[in-house]
Amino acid sequence: MSNKAKITTMKADGKPALTPKLRFPEFRDAEGWKLVSLKEASVPVVERVGPRKLTPVSISAGIGFVPQAEKFGRDISGNQYQLYTLVSDGDFVYNKGNSLKFPQGCVYLLQGWGQAAAPNVFICFRLKKGYSNAFFQNCFEQNIHGRQLKRHITSGARSNGLMNISKEHFFSVEIPTPRPAEQNKIAKCLSSADELISAQARKLDALKTHRSGLMQQLFPREGETQPRLRFPEFQNAGEWEVKSIGQLGEVVTGSTPSTARPEYYGGDRLFVSPADISDGRYVEKTKTSLTAEGFAETRPIKANSILFVCIGSTIGKIAQARHECATNQQINAVMPNSKNSDGFVYYALSGMADKLASLAGKHAVPIVNKSLFSSAKLAVPKLPEQNRIADCLSSLDNLIAAQTEKLDALKTHKKGLMQQLFPSPEEDEA
Repeated sequence: MSNKAKITTMKADGKPALTPKLRFPEFRDAEGWKLVSLKEASVPVVERVGPRKLTPVSISAGIGFVPQAEKFGRDISGNQYQLYTLVSDGDFVYNKGNSLKFPQGCVYLLQGWGQAAAPNVFICFRLKKGYSNAFFQNCFEQNIHGRQLKRHITSGARSNGLMNISKEHFFSVEIPTPRPAEQNKIAKCLSSADELISAQARKLDALKTHRSGLMQQLFPREGETQPRLRFPEFQNAGEWEVKSIGQLGEVVTGSTPSTARPEYYGGDRLFVSPADISDGRYVEKTKTSLTAEGFAETRPIKANSILFVCIGSTIGKIAQARHECATNQQINAVMPNSKNSDGFVYYALSGMADKLASLAGKHAVPIVNKSLFSSAKLAVPKLPEQNRIADCLSSLDNLIAAQTEKLDALKTHKKGLMQQLFPSPEEDEA
C-alpha cells in the first residue's frame, strides 16, 4: 500500500482534504483533513529578552532544548543576548541548522522551562486557538516541514551552520490538520506511546547504572587485591593475584594482507577493524572479509578472544570475537589460556579500558603497543571465581540487551502508528 494519503475531496477554499489510513472510530465518517499553513495556524513570537535574566538555549536534533552552556561549554550569547527572543512554555522554535535526522532543520515545543532566551536567528511562533501543540509537535517530529522546505534550499548551510530559509518560506509550510477533537485524540494516543517509551528508557538506564555499580563492586579498586563484593562461596578465598595481561593468554597484534592482492579479499573469513567494534560485547560480522588465501597471510585470532583497539581516535574500545577471525594492526587481541575465563578477561579489561588507553600518552597518534599492553597489571582470582563473575555480568548484559530490543520495538511501533495516523500529502513527496 502506498504511503501517500488519498485526496478525498476539495474544500471550499480550494485546498485538498486528506484522509489518513487509520482513524479512530468516532472520526471515520468525519470530513477529511485540510492543509493548514503555519501562517494560518500560528502567530510569530518576536518579543526581545531585553534586560530579563533568562537561560540562553540552543536546540539539538533528537533532544530538543538544551542550555547553551551545556551544548557549547559556555554561554555564547554575548552582546547579542538582549536581542534574543523571549519564548515561553507552549511556544515552538525552529532551528535552521541541518542535521542527519532533520536535514532542513528541526522544530521543538518549549515545555518545562517557564521562559527562555532563544537566539534571534531561530524562528519562534505560537499556535492559535483550535490547534493542538502536541499534535503539531508530532507532525514536526515526522519532518513534515523539512520535506516542504527542501524545495526552497538553493545552497548549503551558511558559515554559521544555518540553512538559508526565510520566514516567508517557513510559515508557508502546510500541515495536514483535522478538527480539534481529532487532533487531541491523536495527541493523547501518541502521548501514551511516549510515556511507555520513556518508562522503558528509564528502566534500561536503571539497569545500565546497576551494571556499572556492580562492576565497580566485583573488581578490586586500583592498588587493591580484593573486591568489595564477593559471592558467598568465595568470601574466604583470599586475595586475588596480580598478573600482567600477557600472563592471561597470548597477545597478538593484527596485520593487514596486501590490498594490492584482490584475491585476498571478499571471502567468508572475518577481518576485524576498529570500525567493527561498537557498544555491544561481541563482534559478529565485519565490513571487510578475507578469502582463505588472504586469511593465511594474517595472524589468526581464536573465537572468544578479547579485542582491544590500540591506536587512533577510538583507542580503548573493547569487544569479544564471537568467531575465529583476523584483525588489522590497530587491534591487540588476547587469547585467554586454559587458566582464565574469556568472559572474565573481557569484563576485567572493559573495566580498565580508560587506564589502558592512557598508556598511549599524549602523542599526535596515540598507540598502546603490544609490549605496553601485555605488561599492564590487574588483579585476578582463581578460575571458578572468574567464571562466577563472568556468568553474573553476562546474565545482566543479556537482560539489558532484551530491554534494549523492547525499547527499539516500542519506538518502531510508534513510528508505524504515526505513519498510519497522519496523511502525507502528495505535494510533500514532489
